[in-house]
Amino acid sequence: MRIAIVHRDRCHPPKCGKECILYCPRVRTGDETVVIGEDGKAVISEELCVGCGICIKKCPFDAIDIVSLPEELEQATHRYGANGFALYGLPIPVEGKVTGILGANGIGKSTAVKILSGQLTPNLGNPSEEASWESILKKFAGTELFDYLQTIAGSSMKTALKPQYIDFIPRVFKGKVSELLSSTDERGMLETYVREMKLDAILDRPIDKLSGGELQRVALAACLSRDADFYFLDEITPFLDIYQRMKAAHLIRELAEEKPVVIVEHDLAILDLLADTVHVVYGKPSVFGIITRPKGVRIGINQYLEGFLPEENVRFRDYSVTFEKRAHSGDINREILVEIPPMEKHYDAFSLHIDGGEIRKGEVLGLVGANGIGKSTFAKLLAGVEKPDAGAMNSEVRISYKPQYIKPEGTSSVEFILRQATRSFDSSYYQHEIIEPLSLNPILQSRVDELSGGELQRVAIALCLSQDADLYILDEPSAHLDVEQRVRLARILRRHAEGRESGIIVIDHDIYVIDMISERMLVFDGDPGVHGTAYGPYGMKDGMNHFLRNLGVTFRRDKSGRPRINKPGSYLDREQRSAGEFYYADISKS
Repeated sequence: MRIAIVHRDRCHPPKCGKECILYCPRVRTGDETVVIGEDGKAVISEELCVGCGICIKKCPFDAIDIVSLPEELEQATHRYGANGFALYGLPIPVEGKVTGILGANGIGKSTAVKILSGQLTPNLGNPSEEASWESILKKFAGTELFDYLQTIAGSSMKTALKPQYIDFIPRVFKGKVSELLSSTDERGMLETYVREMKLDAILDRPIDKLSGGELQRVALAACLSRDADFYFLDEITPFLDIYQRMKAAHLIRELAEEKPVVIVEHDLAILDLLADTVHVVYGKPSVFGIITRPKGVRIGINQYLEGFLPEENVRFRDYSVTFEKRAHSGDINREILVEIPPMEKHYDAFSLHIDGGEIRKGEVLGLVGANGIGKSTFAKLLAGVEKPDAGAMNSEVRISYKPQYIKPEGTSSVEFILRQATRSFDSSYYQHEIIEPLSLNPILQSRVDELSGGELQRVAIALCLSQDADLYILDEPSAHLDVEQRVRLARILRRHAEGRESGIIVIDHDIYVIDMISERMLVFDGDPGVHGTAYGPYGMKDGMNHFLRNLGVTFRRDKSGRPRINKPGSYLDREQRSAGEFYYADISKS
C-alpha cells in the first residue's frame, strides 16, 4: 500500500519549473501521474505512481513524500484531502483512567483528539466525500471504540477540550479572566481550581494581557470546570513550572476518578506520573501516523524511547533515546569563560538577588525554579535587556538571547530571516549543525507568521545559535517541541558549546531536558512574585537534590537510564527521602 503526499505549503511550481512532472517516468510515457491542480499545486495519482522516488529527489522544496505502508493496514481513519496527511487508528478512552498519547509533532495526535471530541468527523480515508456515521460505525463494529463513537454519532456526548495552542484563546474571547472562567463553571469546582492553580491575582486581568503560563493555567481551569462526559487535554505543560505541572497532574488525576481523560503530552516525567495507559503514535510527520493499541505507561514510554515496538514488530526510529550519566559522574575541569557578578534587581512588588558565580567554556548550565522567581529576569540582566540596580555584567562579553515568549514579526520567509542573521547559512557546518538537526529544511520557504508554535520555537533557537557570541541564553527552548526534538536540542546545544568553547544557559521546566543537557545548574528559590535568590552553580546531583527537596518529589532511574518520579509514599520514595537522595538513585528493579 502506497500513499503520495504533497505538502501544499512547500509546493511552488512557478519557482521550480515543475520538475516533478518533467522527470516522472510515467508522465513521459503519456500517463497523467503528476498534474497541476486547480489550486496551482502538484497532484499525484496514487493509482498510477510506481514509487520510483525521482520526483522526491528532484523537488527543490522537499514538498513530496511517497511512502509504502505496512500491508496489514486497512483504510485510513481520516485523510486531509488528495495527497494529504493520513491517520490510521484511534486511541481508546477508558472510564476512570487517564489515557496518554505519545508521538512526534505532526503525526496525528491532535487530529485523533478532534475526532474523539466530536470536532472532526472521520472520512475513512476518502477526502472527496463525507463519510456517513453508518459507515463509520460499521468500520469500528466489534471494537472497543464502537460504543464511544455511537454516542458521538447520536450527539449525546459532551466533551471538554483544552487546545494545544493557548495563544489562540485571546483571539476568540475578549474580556476578563473571571468572565471566561465563570462561563465554564458547570461542576461547581471553579473556586477550587482558582485556588489550587493560584489564579486569584489575575481574575480581573484581561485575557489578552496574560503571560503564557497564566493563560495555560486559565485554559486548564476552564476545561476541568466543565461538566463533560470525556475530557481531552492537548499539551498541559508548556510555560508551566514543575510545581504547576505537578499540581495540574494532581487535579487531572482527581477528575479521572470520575470521568475518562485523554492527554497529549511531551513532558515524559509528567506523562509517566499522570497516565494509566499510553498509545504510541508512529509514522512520518506531516505524511502519515499510526496509533498503536494501549500499552502500560512505563512500557509504552520505554518502547517509544527505544524506537522499536515489539508487539507491532515495527522499528520507527533508527536510534534509541538514552539518558547519559556523563554530566553527573563528577566535576569536569573547564576554563572559566565568564564571571557572573553579584547583582540585584528591584521592582515594585518583586526583588531578585544574585550571589554571582562563573560560566565555563564548553558547558551548558541549567536553570531551574518556579515561575515568577526571577529566572527570566536573570537572563534579561545578563543579556542587557534590563539593567541591574546593583552589579553589572562585563560589557565585552558577547551574548545571544532567545526570550521565553516568541512573537513572529513580519511576513518574511524562514530562509530570509536566517540569512539576515548569519553569513554562514550556505556553509556545510551551518547546514549540518543547525538546519538539519532542527528540521528546518521543510519550512525554509514558509512565512514566519504562518508557523506553528513548535516550528516558531525551532526557528528562534536557530536564530539564537546563528549569532557569533561568547554566551548563549535560551529561555524555555523545549516549549511545544516533541520528545525527539527535545533530544536533538540537547545534542545541538552540547555540540555548539563544546565546538565553539562558548557557554550556554538553558532555562527549562522539563526535568528530562535539564538532565540530558546540563553539566551544572543554578537553582532559583524564594517566594514567587515577591523575591527570588539564585543558588549555585551546583554540580547536577547537588543541584537536583536542592531543587527536588523543595518540590517534595523523588526521582529514580530505571534500567533504561530514564528518570522516573516515585509515587509519593512508596517504599522507594521513603527510602530515598531518608537517605537525602532525591535524584539519580539507581534502582535495578523498575
